[in-house]
Amino acid sequence: QVQLVEHGGGLVQPGGSPRLSCSASGRIFRVNVMGWYRQAPGKQRELVATISNGGYTNYADSVKGRFTISRDNAKNTVYLQMNSLKPEDTAVYYCNGNVLAPMRGDYWGQGTQVAVSS
Repeated sequence: QVQLVEHGGGLVQPGGSPRLSCSASGRIFRVNVMGWYRQAPGKQRELVATISNGGYTNYADSVKGRFTISRDNAKNTVYLQMNSLKPEDTAVYYCNGNVLAPMRGDYWGQGTQVAVSS
């Protein structure tokens, strides 16, 4: 069974720079694309950023230039460095991984709250 577990988040002041991490564990053959999504209260879940196992990245326009996604393939871990946080970044952030274990499937973490407020 594959599990994705997120760490980080919490209450952050505007302009803050927290880092989220998410590690995949279980009987994993390979982790393909990993990504971060977020869901604000009353809104649909939206893409934040994705990264392929080759390092190709994709970002939502709202976070370009402020957030950086990276990964450590040896640890099956993806990171999200968030800079210059704004109140509108407040949301539950979810990690996603497309995992071969041994069948390919999409897995989600439990989510971690990021609240941007002074």
